[in-house]
Amino acid sequence: MPSNFDLVVRSGLVVDGTGSEPFEADVAVTGSRIAAIGTIASAGCTEIDAKGRIVTPGFVDIHTHYDGQVTWENRLVPSSSHGVTTVVMGNCGVGFAPCRADQHDLLIRLMEGVEDIPHPVLVDGLPWTWESYPQYLDFLATRRYDMDICGYVPHAAIRVYVMGARGADRERATEIDLQEMGRLVREAVEAGAMGFSTSRTFFHRSSDGKSTPSFDAAENELRALALALKECGKGAMQLITDFDNPEQTLAMLRRLVEASGRPLSVSLLEGTYGPMTLGWLDVLDWAAEATSAGFPIKAQVLGRAIGVMLGHDLTLNPFYTTATYASLAHLSFEEKIRELKRPEVRARILSEAVDPDPTIVLGRLVREFDHMFILGDPPDYEQPLGQTIEARAKRIGVTPTELAYDLLLERDGHNALYVTLCNYEYGSLDSSLAMMRHPGAVLGLGDGGAHCGTICDGSYPTFMLTHWVRDRQRGERMSLSSVVKALSHDTARTVGLLDRGTIAIGSKADLNIIDFDRLILHAPEVARDLPGGGRRLVQRAEGYTATIVSGAVVYRDGIPTGALPGRLVRGPQAAAVH
Repeated sequence: MPSNFDLVVRSGLVVDGTGSEPFEADVAVTGSRIAAIGTIASAGCTEIDAKGRIVTPGFVDIHTHYDGQVTWENRLVPSSSHGVTTVVMGNCGVGFAPCRADQHDLLIRLMEGVEDIPHPVLVDGLPWTWESYPQYLDFLATRRYDMDICGYVPHAAIRVYVMGARGADRERATEIDLQEMGRLVREAVEAGAMGFSTSRTFFHRSSDGKSTPSFDAAENELRALALALKECGKGAMQLITDFDNPEQTLAMLRRLVEASGRPLSVSLLEGTYGPMTLGWLDVLDWAAEATSAGFPIKAQVLGRAIGVMLGHDLTLNPFYTTATYASLAHLSFEEKIRELKRPEVRARILSEAVDPDPTIVLGRLVREFDHMFILGDPPDYEQPLGQTIEARAKRIGVTPTELAYDLLLERDGHNALYVTLCNYEYGSLDSSLAMMRHPGAVLGLGDGGAHCGTICDGSYPTFMLTHWVRDRQRGERMSLSSVVKALSHDTARTVGLLDRGTIAIGSKADLNIIDFDRLILHAPEVARDLPGGGRRLVQRAEGYTATIVSGAVVYRDGIPTGALPGRLVRGPQAAAVH
């Protein structure tokens, strides 16, 4: 007898994404949609035994930077290794469309500086078969992936496209400029953009040191982009800002939402650097109040520290600004490590001045020994401050620089250290917990596809499940249902993807089958699989029995099946009707 279903997942513990208590059930799929949930008598053409496993919706990551990777790659690692089945790229106002032929290098250097994606990788990888944003989407629509993709049109690219050098130099936009920017946003959204993104943070700079073109754009410019969304009747706004004048900034953002009627999300951190340090709870309260008043605003937060990996095979380390270390840059990795192991080279580097420009944040960050750790494998992202490099060095009677130098030479120079920049001011993740539980927050900031040699936070879904639900020892944990809801339902609805994020009849058949008891997150490691042999950090997980996109199994036990059902998603998606 022919089967009624293409796929049946049998006897799993269903965590449906709504926040409800888990329940044991079968889940049946026909085509790309969930067709039945419960006790299912009919066989499926394919069946997966999920007994003893949890079954969740596919995770939706709303803050990524795969804008370049999607043009040359089919598998969006690391995100797809961690149960993510939909990503939103184009965040923080950076991307590669619209772009004129003579502006390619400018946008590459901006992405290189803001998101630490190496210049040669982008030069070798980007095909540049487009100029407008609709043409960029049309190109992506011809490609196939291991997950669905969608994206914002980036403000920096729009500004440079319209204003040329004036835009890059952050001159004030004229009325004619504003009209054209608004037209480009409307064009992009009608073609399938999820909205627009922008950046107003001091920390976002091109690789030549210039601030991002949107850094200090006037309110009337942001309003022109927001009103373009209003004319379209769809789309969201995403931005990052320093909150350097919180009251004025929050008032402006609310005016944008009130004027446009469109939702907004803003990055939020507890930090040690700059104006983002203070008032994060006030921002969350403000966002929740605005939403309750009918003006939807969410603060994007991360469930662990914003941390940077340091090492000789990575972008940064505590010695990269010293004269002797810089003089070794021309050597191969192996030759460099041999030199660094020589006692006289060690002594010279340890004696040399670092960070000649004290205003460079990264130059200070790499010597924050009081918030620097040996991460370990499996990695421990919530170590007490008594485990810092500074504390360890004090106990054994050496300087932190000496200890860091010697540790980084272990494992033939491949060892790495982890320094926390944000969300770890007081040596625990209690602030992150308070953020995540606040009604004004939504999970984000994983930055998949970016920060190739410094950060690997695209693994955060696995961290949320292992650390916050199962393993945390230093405080409260979170329920499995609440974490799955945060990773799927809540993120999907923040950007208007109402057809996914829950296990419900008629919803998109994006699913994870997870051996929760055996779920493991490994330490970040270096891979050289970008165009031209470019380097990036990846982070493996074990315990994902299967990941399913549009009803097709794309990973079994972490191994690709060869199926590439992922497609470009053009704009917000309506809820399923059943």
